[in-house]
Amino acid sequence: MSESTQAQDRTFPPPEQLAAGANVGPDVYAEADRDRLAFWEQAARRLSWEREWDQALDWSKPPFAKWFVGGRLNVAYNCVDRHVEAGHGDQVAYHWEGEPGDQRTITYAQLKDEVCRAANALLELGVQVGDRVAIYLPMLPETVIAMLACARIGAVHMVVFGGFSADALASRLDDAGAVLVITADGGYRRGAPSALKPAVDDAVSRSGNVRNVVVVKRTEQDVEWTEGRDLWWDDVVGRQSTEHTAEAFDAEHPLYIMYTSGTTAKPKGILHTSGGYLTQVAYTHWAVFDLKPDTDVFWTAADVGWVTGHSYIVYGPLANRATSVMYEGTPETPHRGRWWDIVDRYGVTILYTAPTVIRTFMKWGEDVPAKADLSSLRVLGSVGEPINPEAWLWYHEHIGHGRCPIVDTWWQTETGAHMITPLPGVSTLVPGSAQTPFPGISAKVVDDEGNELADDSTGLLVLTEPWPSMLRTIWGDDDRYVDTYWSRFGPSTYFAGDGAKKDADGNIWLLGRVDDVMNVSGHRISTTEVESSLVAHPTVAEAAVVGASDPTTGQGIVAFVILRGDAAEKYGAEGAGGELVQTLRNHVARDIGPIAKPRQIMVVQELPKTRSGKIMRRLLRDVAENRELGDVTTLTDSSVMSLIKDKLPSSPSED
Repeated sequence: MSESTQAQDRTFPPPEQLAAGANVGPDVYAEADRDRLAFWEQAARRLSWEREWDQALDWSKPPFAKWFVGGRLNVAYNCVDRHVEAGHGDQVAYHWEGEPGDQRTITYAQLKDEVCRAANALLELGVQVGDRVAIYLPMLPETVIAMLACARIGAVHMVVFGGFSADALASRLDDAGAVLVITADGGYRRGAPSALKPAVDDAVSRSGNVRNVVVVKRTEQDVEWTEGRDLWWDDVVGRQSTEHTAEAFDAEHPLYIMYTSGTTAKPKGILHTSGGYLTQVAYTHWAVFDLKPDTDVFWTAADVGWVTGHSYIVYGPLANRATSVMYEGTPETPHRGRWWDIVDRYGVTILYTAPTVIRTFMKWGEDVPAKADLSSLRVLGSVGEPINPEAWLWYHEHIGHGRCPIVDTWWQTETGAHMITPLPGVSTLVPGSAQTPFPGISAKVVDDEGNELADDSTGLLVLTEPWPSMLRTIWGDDDRYVDTYWSRFGPSTYFAGDGAKKDADGNIWLLGRVDDVMNVSGHRISTTEVESSLVAHPTVAEAAVVGASDPTTGQGIVAFVILRGDAAEKYGAEGAGGELVQTLRNHVARDIGPIAKPRQIMVVQELPKTRSGKIMRRLLRDVAENRELGDVTTLTDSSVMSLIKDKLPSSPSED
């Protein structure tokens, strides 16, 4: 039996002490099954509403949902003011740490004052209810303040990740019709300042809607300045009053637009609204992470520019009065133990990060986290892609020291909040599996015709009932919304675009995007399964697998692997003339089956990753199929692709 199979056969019951005091127990599933809408209404009542709803759900015109119809609330008030009014103003909202080591501690009372100042500044600049405001900032407290200020006055924020190019920013400004941009002179990345303002100047020069650019001073870099248009944050926000009365808005009032990345087509602006979104992100944050607001320190190690940051750095944690950590920089600056120093310094109890980061830590070696205490940690989380069992077990052993349950969460930009995940005080954990739909969520695995599959089957993941935090449409394009998500199985069934399998116990295993489920000689093989098999080999630190066109088999499996330190020293950059490559191909064949044997394996130094840590498999597919490379502007280091392309062998590996 292979290491990969052994890992999947191990299970981990919830720790007794955590289970005894967990926020939710096993009865939560039966409660949600009895009356799904009543379950979500109870979750909504954890928030403060100026006016309660008349109807929990209007699903009369699927796929266009309305949740908590007639209800009115203010999202920023729920995230800040109500906690201050309840006497928690002195509680820390954020421990912020910049990459150079500078630190800021912001209490809920201080956050309230800053949000009110920023709201008043937006009003002074003429921003009105429904106007779109673009936010193009690093991981700074001002990023959160700007988002909440927009929510407070009913403006719609559009955060654009700071790694995006001027072209990408311009297309988003144009599509959303943004009237104002909030940016910074720059941010710190890998020990050096990285400019942001030049990209904004370029993008705004192509937009006819932007009236003002507000600039946060972070790196003290020289910036071009357009008088009358550009304003320093400290000037325009600093002079404002800390008094501002939050107005309640309809539950369906637009909260934010988030554009999906990685496509050369027109960007898709995913629209999330207020009441349903805040209900589900707050409730899932509280239940999935077992958050105790008086004692926990919560750290989502992601960027606010992605939906994970929106839901689990900003809105979910603040709605639950969490104390959170925000970190500006990269895990290896100035050394590879930076994250673990942060965990120890702030006493982080809950850590939420991506499998690709965990695999990077594996590559660096267990001796790095071993130098830190990490005893404060009690719950770990995984997000962004399926986690292979070996990375799960490494995370559990070397970061959680065997005592912390790992919640492996599946959800999307479009879903807004967790959809499939174990619960730390309830679930017996299975490494590598997201396991069970969250209470109140209806997720199924179906065949190509939409028929639900039995256990021990592989198919497509669908959602068969609306959920509160669901996207409402694609901004300005209802037809594209229907065509993209609701056309394959009809207007009441959301097609997630992911392959999934149910094991013999009914646990759901995510297999990645459907275009990452390869069809080799008529056999459906997941890139995730092949990647897990490769990483299970003791020589491999990280792997990325793509399906490339093959005239014989339909698709051939092409793998890109990074070796662990000792293996790299032994075999060298080329894998000792192919000896290791053959070993790895045979390993996969034994582990999964001969049909999964990679056609090619390339030993590389690095994989193409965005600044959020996501592997750009689209670019690897371009290389494998000898196509012109697509957009590389979102990569941390675009030169990685040239190095990979130069190493591509002229012919496939032969048996």
